[in-house]
Amino acid sequence: MERVDSHLNKKLFVLLFTVLNIVNANLVHKKFEYKYSFKPPYLAQKDGSVPFWEYGGNAIASAENVRIAPSLRSQKGAIWTKTPINFDWWEVDIAFRVTGRGRVGADGLAFWFTQSKGAYDGDVFGSSDMWVGMGLFFDSFDNDGKHNNPYIMAVLNDGTKQFAHQLDGSNQLLSGCLRDFRNKPFPTRAKIEYYQNILTVLFHNGMTNNEQDYEVCLRAENVVLPKNGYFGVSAATGGLADDHDVIHFLTNSLHIPGQVPTVNAVPGEEQQKLTQEYQDYQKKLEQQKAEYRKEHPDEKEPDMDEWFETDNQRELRQIFQGQNNIFQVVRELNAKLDEIVGRQERTMSLISQTAGGVAPPAVPGQAPPPIGDTIRRHEVDAVFNNQKQIINSLGEIRQFVLELVTRSDTIINNQAKQPTAQVQSVGYDTQSLISEMRDGLNHVKQNVAQVAQKIDQSPSGCPSVSCVSVTSVLVIAVVQLLIILGYNIYRDNKENQAKKFY
Repeated sequence: MERVDSHLNKKLFVLLFTVLNIVNANLVHKKFEYKYSFKPPYLAQKDGSVPFWEYGGNAIASAENVRIAPSLRSQKGAIWTKTPINFDWWEVDIAFRVTGRGRVGADGLAFWFTQSKGAYDGDVFGSSDMWVGMGLFFDSFDNDGKHNNPYIMAVLNDGTKQFAHQLDGSNQLLSGCLRDFRNKPFPTRAKIEYYQNILTVLFHNGMTNNEQDYEVCLRAENVVLPKNGYFGVSAATGGLADDHDVIHFLTNSLHIPGQVPTVNAVPGEEQQKLTQEYQDYQKKLEQQKAEYRKEHPDEKEPDMDEWFETDNQRELRQIFQGQNNIFQVVRELNAKLDEIVGRQERTMSLISQTAGGVAPPAVPGQAPPPIGDTIRRHEVDAVFNNQKQIINSLGEIRQFVLELVTRSDTIINNQAKQPTAQVQSVGYDTQSLISEMRDGLNHVKQNVAQVAQKIDQSPSGCPSVSCVSVTSVLVIAVVQLLIILGYNIYRDNKENQAKKFY
């Protein structure tokens, strides 16, 4: 809850800061200072120099960016303006990338506004220590072991203090914020504004491509910086290394209306000539208006004031738009907060049920927490689908069991028809054939006995030449029977080898 409240407060502060900037837009005059800025394309010239800037150390300038320190160990570099600024209040927009292969990077990047230019291989993020002015440090490495890096902090120095590296400057910082600026999909940005001794730093985390997605990092009042200082950016690496690239450095001077310096004033004679031309043009315009009124006396002259909104109307409209934006954001945050509270209550109820089924105590003045969770519609549909699948599976199992029972009854009936329950060495066809052959032999034997009886009863008896004995006939019949029986047994064995037994 504390994180949600802090996040909500920061969002509200950003919105209020935006509204105040919109309201005071007509009070603060911004002027782009090209001599104190650089941006792509064609950032560096063919000879490698950056107009109005000078760099040294391990810094490398290209057409798209300035690599202050490459991803090699113990590298230092810096870039400084050649001339000091000639305005009191300013706003600087820096877009940069800090990228590296490791999970932890080093050492970091620094923005400087100092009374004099620093070194290109100094001890403080590549610049000189004991400076006079302000340094905004983007510190990547955790020297003090408190696990509070990457960190952004502003440090003031009057030229008598040495930067405490082992403590990451925690005892010297003016203000700061914990933000991760390494290995982001889009360039990270910082907007530093110094106006009427108020230092404000806005930070863009590089997770979106929206240029207006800033959040407040720090704001400090009663900050006194030296006049006519120098702007600079430096970076350094140590045992670990990152690429420190600055994509653009845009500077705007801030002025109160009436205090804007007149640059490139027109000489006196040129000014008189332009004034005379302007007066002649005004006279000619008035004559044309008079002629038009004479030619069209019925037409009314339009009221030009109705076409444009006044300063008060513009200010009220801007205030209303700002309040409307604040209301929309607060309503969205309220909805998100309600959703988070609901999820938290549901999680607590489930935890209490799992722990022992005891509901948590009710808080006075609030509704008691839910005892149990209700079933959802999609859960009911899932239960019904599972029941249908179970019923279909049971029907298929039932049909399979009935089929098994039917086959079992058929096998039992076939075994009951056999003379014994033992498995026979021959099939049913061979047994029936043997039975028919046995009946046929008995029938033949009876016929032969009848024929022999008739022959014995005849007076002439059996002739000696053509008479065949009964034994010869029986031997011939038995031989034929054995041949047929052996062939049938051989055929049944071949068929049984080719079949699958169940």
